[in-house]
Amino acid sequence: MSSCLMLKKSNCKNCYKCIRHCPVKSIRFSGNQAHIIGDECILCGHCFVVCPQNAKQIASSVEKVRVLIQSGDPVVVSLAPSFIANYEGAGIESVRCALKKLGFYDAEETAIGATIVKREYDRLLSEEGRDVVISSCCHSINLLIQKYFPSLLPYLADVLSPMQAHCRDIKRRIPNAKTVFIGPCVAKKDEAELYAGIVDAVMTFEELTEWLDAEGISIEHEEDSNDESRARFFPTTGGILKTMVRARRDYSYLALDGVESCIAALKDIENGKIHRCFIEMSACAGSCIGGPVMEKYHSRSPISDYVAVSDYAGSKDFNVEQPDSISIRKSFSPIDRHETKPSESEIRAVLREMGKYSPAQELNCGSCGYNSCREKAIAVCQGKAEISMCLPFLKDKAESFSDTIVKNSPIALVVINDRFEVQQINNAALKLMNLRSADDVLGDQVVRILDPLPFMTVQNTGRSVVNQHMYLAEYRRYVEQIIVQDRESRMMVCSMRDITNEETEREKKEKITQQTVEVADKVVEKQMRIVQEIASLLGETAAETKIALAKLKESIADE
Repeated sequence: MSSCLMLKKSNCKNCYKCIRHCPVKSIRFSGNQAHIIGDECILCGHCFVVCPQNAKQIASSVEKVRVLIQSGDPVVVSLAPSFIANYEGAGIESVRCALKKLGFYDAEETAIGATIVKREYDRLLSEEGRDVVISSCCHSINLLIQKYFPSLLPYLADVLSPMQAHCRDIKRRIPNAKTVFIGPCVAKKDEAELYAGIVDAVMTFEELTEWLDAEGISIEHEEDSNDESRARFFPTTGGILKTMVRARRDYSYLALDGVESCIAALKDIENGKIHRCFIEMSACAGSCIGGPVMEKYHSRSPISDYVAVSDYAGSKDFNVEQPDSISIRKSFSPIDRHETKPSESEIRAVLREMGKYSPAQELNCGSCGYNSCREKAIAVCQGKAEISMCLPFLKDKAESFSDTIVKNSPIALVVINDRFEVQQINNAALKLMNLRSADDVLGDQVVRILDPLPFMTVQNTGRSVVNQHMYLAEYRRYVEQIIVQDRESRMMVCSMRDITNEETEREKKEKITQQTVEVADKVVEKQMRIVQEIASLLGETAAETKIALAKLKESIADE
C-alpha cells in the first residue's frame, strides 16, 4: 500500500474521530496515536477530511514533478474535470496558461480519457452481455472490492480509469511524454504507483495551489466553451451515466456515492439480490467534486459545484480516437488484508474486560469510533484498539474509583446543587449527623441537616469558606468546615472534619488553666497576708527594742 496518507503524531489528540468516520475501520489506535493500516485502507480520505487537528497529511509530489520537468522530457498534465469547481471561474485555457508558466509542456482535460472509458462501458454492456457491471473509475471503490468483496471482482469493469486512459493516450500522441494527473483525490496517488508506467506522478489541487502561490502565478478567471465536452460530467454523481448511450433497455442504471451506500449495494450483489444492472460507484459523497482535498480546504456548496460542472460541460463527446478494447483492459486481483478473525470466547473475554457482561450492558454508543461494543472488542482482539477507548467504561471506572475514595474518606463530605439540594453524602457525614442512609436526605434541601447560611454566602459572593469552626448544636459536634463552589458543575462541596474531641480537650485545658490561675491567686493572696502579719510583728518588736535601748542609754548616762 502506498504511503500517500501519513500521520503527524504531534497533532493526534486521542479523539477517535478518524475511527468514527472510517467506513472500513482501517485505523489502529496505539500509544494514544491513530495509525492507518495500509492493508485495510481504501484511501477514501475521510480521516484526512474530518481530523480536527490536521494530524493526517497527504504526501506531496511537487518535488517529484519538478524533477520530471527538469529532465527535459515534455511533461503533460491530465487535469481532473472537477477543476472547474475547485478553481471558480477558470477554464482549461487559463489553467493551461498557469501550468505552462510552471514549466509544464501542456495540459489537457482528463475528461478526454473519460470519453474513452464510457465508450468501453457501453460496448461491454451491448456486446458482452454481462449481468452486473460496476464502474472502475474510482480507485477507492476498486480497493474496497479487492479487499472486502473479492468475490465480486468479476463484476468490476476491467477497464482503465479515465486518468489512466488519458495518460496512455497522451503518451501515444506525444513521444517521450511524462504525465502528471492533478485532481481532488488521495487514492489516485496509490493508483499511479500500483499500475506503474502509465501515470508518472499525481498531485492534488492543494499542492498545485501552493506551488502557484509560491511562484507568484495566478489562474485567470476566464472560462471557455467547448460543446464537444460531455465527459466533463464525470466528477458528479450520475455523471458517467449522463455520458453513456445506455442502449440496453433491459438494464437498470444506478449511481451511488458514499462508501456506506456502495457497501450496502455490494452486500446485495453478494447475496444475489441484484441482476442486469450497471452501477456507477463513487466513494465520495457527490462524487469527485466532493473529493477529500476539495472538501477539506474549500467551503463549497454541492449544488453550486454541480452547477459549475454542468454549465461547463458540452452536449457531445470529445473528438478522441477510441483505442482497441484490449489496450485499455485492466485486471484486478484480490488484496489480502492479513486480518485474523478472533474466536467467540476471545471476543467475550474482551467484552468482560470492558465491563460488558451481558448484551444489555453493550451500549453501542459509538464514542470509541466503532459502531458496536462487539465490533470494538473484535478490534481489540486484532490489536487495532485498546480497552481504554471505551468512554462509558472509563467513566464508570473513574466514578467507581472516586466513589470509593469519597465513601471511605474520614472527612464528612456533602455535595449540594445550586438549588441547595443534597446530591451526594458519604459515610462519614452520615455518621456525623446520625443518619441511617444517604437515601434519607438525597434530593432534600440542605437546611434539613445543616445551616444553609454558609452555602448561600458562598453562592452569592463566589468566595469559598475555609477552615471555619462551627458548632452543630443539633448533633453536639464541633466541626472544621470548608465549602467550595464549582461554577461549571454548579455544585458546592462541603467538607467537615470532626474536631469535637479536640474542642473537648481544649475546653478541659482551659478549665484546668483557669483553676490553676485561681489557686495561684489564692496562694499569692495568702502569702501577702502572712508577709503583712510578719511585718507588723517585726514593727512592734523593733519599737519595744528601741524604747529599751533608750532607757538603757539614759541609765548609763546618769551614772
